[in-house]
Amino acid sequence: MNNEHYDASDIQVLEGLEAVRKRPGMYIGTTDVKGLHHLVWEIVDNSIDEALAGYCKNIEIIINKDNSITVKDDGRGIPVGIHEKTGISTVETVYTVLHAGGKFGGGGYKVSGGLHGVGASVVNALSSFVTVTVYKEGKIYETKFANGGKIVQKLTVIGDCDINRTGTTVTFKPDASIFDTTIYDYETLKVRTRELAFLNKGLCLTLRDDRDDEDTRGEIFHYEGGISEYVRFLNKNKTPLHEQIIHLEGEEDGVMFEVAMQYNSSYTDNIYSFVNNINTHDGGTHEEGVRRALTRIINNYARKNNILKNQDESLTGDDVKEGLTMIVSCKHPNPQFEGQTKGRLGNSEVRKIADSVFAAGFERFLLENPEEAKIIVDKALTASRARVAAKRARELTRRKGGLELTTQWGKLADCSSKDPKESEIFIVEGDSAGGQAKQGRDAKTQAILPLRGKILNVEKARLDRILGNAEIRSMITAFGTGIGDEFNIEKLRYHKIIIMTDADVDGSHIRTLLLTLFYRFFRPIIEEGHVYVAQPPLYKITHGKTFKFVLTDDEKDEYIASLPPTTKYVINRNKGLGEMDKEELCDTTMNIEHRTLRKITIEDAMLADQVFETLMGEEVEPRRQFIEENAQYVSNLDI
Repeated sequence: MNNEHYDASDIQVLEGLEAVRKRPGMYIGTTDVKGLHHLVWEIVDNSIDEALAGYCKNIEIIINKDNSITVKDDGRGIPVGIHEKTGISTVETVYTVLHAGGKFGGGGYKVSGGLHGVGASVVNALSSFVTVTVYKEGKIYETKFANGGKIVQKLTVIGDCDINRTGTTVTFKPDASIFDTTIYDYETLKVRTRELAFLNKGLCLTLRDDRDDEDTRGEIFHYEGGISEYVRFLNKNKTPLHEQIIHLEGEEDGVMFEVAMQYNSSYTDNIYSFVNNINTHDGGTHEEGVRRALTRIINNYARKNNILKNQDESLTGDDVKEGLTMIVSCKHPNPQFEGQTKGRLGNSEVRKIADSVFAAGFERFLLENPEEAKIIVDKALTASRARVAAKRARELTRRKGGLELTTQWGKLADCSSKDPKESEIFIVEGDSAGGQAKQGRDAKTQAILPLRGKILNVEKARLDRILGNAEIRSMITAFGTGIGDEFNIEKLRYHKIIIMTDADVDGSHIRTLLLTLFYRFFRPIIEEGHVYVAQPPLYKITHGKTFKFVLTDDEKDEYIASLPPTTKYVINRNKGLGEMDKEELCDTTMNIEHRTLRKITIEDAMLADQVFETLMGEEVEPRRQFIEENAQYVSNLDI
C-alpha cells in the first residue's frame, strides 16, 4: 500500500494567467506554428465582434519588423472605466482576467466568435509584451504588459484625439520560450483574413507585412457581396452550370442564417460551414439542416415536374451535392460546440431552423428560375446514374482476406504481418523501381505496389470512371478501406502509406495526382496521419571508393565543404529510383533507421488539390496565370 504524504499542502493553485503559461495547449490547441497564428485571430475576433455589433468598419493587421503583430480597429474602443469587481480599469481586466469579456450575458454583444472572453488574456499570457491603445471620448489611453501578462504601465492618458475617433490598437509579440517558432507566415494570415472579409460583408480588412523594407506586402479585402463572392472565388477555376449565385438568408428565434451556393461541372462538392465566423470543419446541426432540406426540395421539385417518375428511386444526399460549392454561415447568440476545437456545432434547435430557412428560400428559387432548376436536377440525375454504375465497379475492389493475392489487381507484393500498426505499403513509380524495392524490403512489414504510369486525373472524373482505372482499383483493394459511402478507416490494412516517386517532374506529377486522389476520396487516412512521402536522396557524391547520399542541395554543399580541399569528387543527381541498386534504395529510402519520411497533413493535400485544380481543370486562364507567376521559380527541369 502506498502511504506517501498527501494533504492540502500538495494542492497547487495557479494564480491569474499562470495556468495559461503552464498549459498553453488547453487554451490555443498547440504551441507550434498553428498556435502562433491562432493568437492573431484571438485579437482580430474581438474587433470582428465589434463589426458584428455594427460598430466597426475597418480592421488592419500588421506584421511588424520584429515579428510582433499590430491589430487596429475603429470600433467603440474597450471601456476604460474602473471595473466594479476587479478594482482596475476594464482594459486591464480584459487582458489579465480569464473569462472577462462582453460576451457573457451583459448585453455587450448579440453574437460573438473567439474563445468566449478568454482570448485577449490568453494572448497576453503567452506574449513577451502587449501594448493596448484605446481611442475614446477625445482621449488616447494606453496600458502595457510584459513577461506573460504582468502590468508594467497602468492605463494612462497619453494624449488627445479627435472627439469622433474611436477604436482599439493592440500590439503583441509571442513569447519565444513558449512557441516553437515566432516567425509569422504572410500567406497563412492572408487566407484567414480573406475568409473573414467574405464572411462579414462590407467589412474592410487590411493585411500588411512591414518586415522587408524593400518589399512591403499588403492587401485590402473588402467584399460587399459577402459569401456570394466567396462562392465565386472558390469556383473561379471551375465551369459554373448557372451564372447566378443562389443567395438565401433569414432569421428565426434570434439565429441568423445565410447560404450561398452554385453548381459547377465537377464531380466533387465543396461545402464549408461557419458559426460566428468560426469554421466548423466537422459540420454540425446547421449543415445537417441545410443538407436535409436540399435533398428534400430537389426530390420534391423533380417529382412535381414529372422528371422523377413514381417508380424511380429518390435522389440521395450525395446525388444532389455533386458539383456543389456552398457556404453556410450561421450567427448564433449562444452556440454550443462539440469538443475543444469547435469543429462541430451541437445546438439541436439549429437543425430545424436551418432546414426551415433554407427550404423556404431554395424552393422559391427553383419555382422562379425553371432553367436553373432543370440544370440542377439533371446534374443530380446524372450523378445518381453514375452512383449505380460505381456501386457495380466497387464490387471489384473488395478485398476478402487480409493477405489475399490475386492477379486481377496488379503486382502487389504484400507483407507477411497481419498487424496494420506495423505494416506499411510503398506506392512506387514504375516496375523497375518496384522490382528493386521488392528485393530490398523487409518482407515482414513492408508491402510494395508498383504503379504503371500516371494514374487517372481524378479532377475531371466521376467515381464510376475512377473505379474503372486499374491502378486506382489496385490501391483501393490493397488499402482494404473501400471507397465512397462504403469507406471504413477501421479496415485500413497498412498504417503507413508511403508514396515513393522519382525526384523529377514526372515523379512530382504522380505524387500530386496521388495526393489529390487521397484528399478527394480517402481524406480520413490523411487526417489521421497515415500518408507519407518518402524522400530519396537527391545526390550521390563519390570520392575514391567512398560515396555519400544527400537529400538536399544544402546537405550537398555542407558535405562538399567538409571534404579536404584537394579531394576530387563526382556528383550524380538521382532522378530515378531505378538508378540505385536494391541495397542503396533500401538503406537510403526504406530502412526505418536511415530513411527520411515526410508526413502529409491535410493542408499539404489541400494545396496539392488546389494547384492540380488550377493546372488540370477546365479553365485555361487560371492555368496561364499560374505558369506566368511561377515560371521564374522552376529548377532541375528535365530537358
